[in-house]
Amino acid sequence: MRGVWTTAHVRAAEERLLRVTPERALMRRAAYGVSVHAADLLSEHAGRVSGTRVVLVVGAGNNGGDALWAGFFLRRRGVAVAAVLLNPDKAHAEGLAAFRRAGGRVLDAADTDAVSAFLDGADVVVDGVVGISARGSLRPDAAAVFEQVSAPVLAVDLPSGVDPDTGAVDGPAVRATRTVTFGAHKPVHVLAPQWCGDVLLVDIGLDGELGEPDLCVLDVADVATAWPLPGPADNKYSQGVTGVAAGSSTYPGAAVLATAAAVRATAGMVRYAGPAADVVRSHWPEVVATGSIFDAGRVQAWVVGPGIGTGAEGRDVLTHALGQGVPVCADADALTIIAARPEVLDARDPATPLVLTPHDGEFERLTGAAPGADRVGAVREAARRFHAVVLLKGHCTVVADPGGRVLVNRSRGAWLATAGSGDVLSGLLGALLSSGVEPWRAAGLAADVHARAGELAAGGVPTSASGVLAAVPDALRGALRLSP
Repeated sequence: MRGVWTTAHVRAAEERLLRVTPERALMRRAAYGVSVHAADLLSEHAGRVSGTRVVLVVGAGNNGGDALWAGFFLRRRGVAVAAVLLNPDKAHAEGLAAFRRAGGRVLDAADTDAVSAFLDGADVVVDGVVGISARGSLRPDAAAVFEQVSAPVLAVDLPSGVDPDTGAVDGPAVRATRTVTFGAHKPVHVLAPQWCGDVLLVDIGLDGELGEPDLCVLDVADVATAWPLPGPADNKYSQGVTGVAAGSSTYPGAAVLATAAAVRATAGMVRYAGPAADVVRSHWPEVVATGSIFDAGRVQAWVVGPGIGTGAEGRDVLTHALGQGVPVCADADALTIIAARPEVLDARDPATPLVLTPHDGEFERLTGAAPGADRVGAVREAARRFHAVVLLKGHCTVVADPGGRVLVNRSRGAWLATAGSGDVLSGLLGALLSSGVEPWRAAGLAADVHARAGELAAGGVPTSASGVLAAVPDALRGALRLSP
């Protein structure tokens, strides 16, 4: 897993490192990394490095110093570099002196004509306005500069105007093509990928100072290692029996999608229980289908909720599943039932795993408040309150367990914002729970493969839940690094 640390933890780690490393050495190491990635961006967009033009937008303090030192290194590679100083009196003195010695052009942001002329000819713009200690949107002078930018933007540490710990934006902000960060990934890099662009990490020696991460992001190796695959001694029962209680005779789609996702996730056996049994059997003859959850037989985990309705019948279905002593993934209508009648959770043994999978609206019904800007904090609190794993769907899926661990699933676009997509996710998650995967990890794995399937199904254009379902085998094959 890739670790992510809050800005408070990163600053504390930097302070410990500075006790044994000169500040100048750290800044130059970071700035050299910025210059290397700026040169790569120039090569990609201008076809060359020497002879190109870069504009640095420079704020006060060390972030501006990083940008100025990066300009120093770019000048050595034959790049024409101009630095727009937003606050000349507070510019990093040593970085500015080095930049001037290298022949860099210095502009005052108040000289709007000169700034506009340089921005018009820029091949790359470097955002060195604020660092990880800053909060709030861009100030008017900085916003006025970036309104004129049409070139690719390379952000230093984070895009200015985006909250470093929540990824929230409440006013003017920089939308970066790439972001170069130092020592560790911060929450903004995983919670606001649409603002950061590609995030590139420069090692400045923080590894030994960081401690345990505040958030985690699964990578492909985690999926390949943890996804349950059958071994020589396995059979359909040892692989896990997944129960699905979903859909209705009028609306059978949720039943078909959730059940099919469990089948395609390599569940050893899938039992469907509900009024859409005939439709499910017609699509997936390998599923053992029955008309009622009360005579469904034994399972190792239940998926409950999509399309079951929110009346007394749906409530009885959810209550029965919660009382079986096996992990439950509660989705869609099950969440609405829990929000309206929280006493249904009394049927659950507190030691039995429960995973709740709300979107923002369902989350608000469950908790009484929208997730807000601090999605991680909101999900952590909900997981503690319900003593359950909570998976909050969205552009970046956030998964928390009652102990405070958090996984963030990297966004792969907005292709999953389509009806029925959540039913596919719940089926994948149910299959993993039935295979014995620990619930927090199971939720992260399911979200990862679900996002991969959405990306494959879309291929750059909108797709459907059926398309996402069809892409699950290829998504798994890619994640598990298996040949077709």
